[in-house]
Amino acid sequence: MNNNRNNRRIIAASVTGTYHLAKNQMCQDCFGHISCNNKMVAVVSDGAGSAKYGKIGAKTVCRTVCDILINSSFNNVEQNIIKALEVSRQKLALHRFNKYKSEKYLTDFSATVVGCFCEGKRGVFFHIGDGAGIALCEKSLRTVISQPENGISSCETYFYTMDDWKDSLRFTHFENAQSLMLMTDGVTGFAFRKDFADLEKKFIEPINNFLLQEASKTKAVNALTNTLSSPQACKINPDDKTLLWARLK
Repeated sequence: MNNNRNNRRIIAASVTGTYHLAKNQMCQDCFGHISCNNKMVAVVSDGAGSAKYGKIGAKTVCRTVCDILINSSFNNVEQNIIKALEVSRQKLALHRFNKYKSEKYLTDFSATVVGCFCEGKRGVFFHIGDGAGIALCEKSLRTVISQPENGISSCETYFYTMDDWKDSLRFTHFENAQSLMLMTDGVTGFAFRKDFADLEKKFIEPINNFLLQEASKTKAVNALTNTLSSPQACKINPDDKTLLWARLK
């Protein structure tokens, strides 16, 4: 289902980090999006490198959240986000690689979640773990940011597969957004300044302006892929990188 009214447009790319390339491993990131009439759902997820089936955890939540939330309304979206994450966990509990067939043993599928539900120009980010969401509002560079969340150490984060996942689930609402970005933690290092309180405008502004103006989706995806896989980006962070951009107006 993909009915892009109101001039809505979505561009996304995932690239395998040099860390995984050196080990001949696949990218553990995943993204998904769906739009219909005045609504859009978009999600990015980073499968934990330490998890045996992190990629499956990431892919499952992206697909499930999109399928469920596109039928939601803004009035009950937070409850439906919780439902979608619960269904994702149930799918992993019954997955053929889960030999215990129980939600108590989902660590092999650990993955973060950064997503958004939009109705018109208003929306809500939902977020567990690191990565980030950014809403760029109209007529100014005013932004609404859903920041990364790490644990006690900088390399520790939270996953929707944890037993206490609801304690880490965050909602951030925004209005009058022109465009938005969702990203995994492989991108946040050069999309934000060190404290994550403000954007690195030399990165965000050129990408947003280019994608607003580029008519060819193929050229837009190729340009985004080249940016994420550039030597400079890989030097800053050797992890997998996913960036999803959407125009809402």
